[in-house]
Amino acid sequence: MSHALVLNASFEPLHIVTWQRAMQLLFQGKVEVVEESDQEIRTVRFTMKVPAVLRLLTYVPLNRKKEIVRFSRTNIFVRDNQKCQYCSHKFPKTQLTLDHVIPVVQGGAKSWENIVTACKPCNQRKGGRTPAQANMTLRGKPKRPAWLPSSSLSLGVSVAPDRWKLYLKLDRGNSSKNEPELGADSAFDLADDSD
Repeated sequence: MSHALVLNASFEPLHIVTWQRAMQLLFQGKVEVVEESDQEIRTVRFTMKVPAVLRLLTYVPLNRKKEIVRFSRTNIFVRDNQKCQYCSHKFPKTQLTLDHVIPVVQGGAKSWENIVTACKPCNQRKGGRTPAQANMTLRGKPKRPAWLPSSSLSLGVSVAPDRWKLYLKLDRGNSSKNEPELGADSAFDLADDSD
């Protein structure tokens, strides 16, 4: 079966749970169903649709200042919304690379502030140079994300159910005209991959 997205009372994404946990929360009266999936649960007494999106009935305060977003390949892709930070095109993860803004050979570190998502052609064009040396423009200033809501699943644009996308805001881009800061308003993911 499927999973369900759990939203805070404020419609902010919090967790992804199994359909069994979703049903448990529903029967305990802790959530309301916002969106249903096409799948059904059938028992002897009733048939009902499996919840796709749930909203908590009471607000859960989040202390984001204490959260530390782990540096990982997946979280870099999430911070950058799977967009090349040089050409601004969106790609599947398999067609993306990580690029050191200041190359390692020039003293660049492996950090949130120096790593961005780049498509393979842009990364090859840039090579071992800085964006200025390669005559390329970086679309935003990379920084550590302030927070990412916790999740037990890794979400990509291609795998997030359509019913979740409105709540995850996966299709939004940077709206700031002057050097947007990457990571200031991140999508929904905290995968546990190691780089």
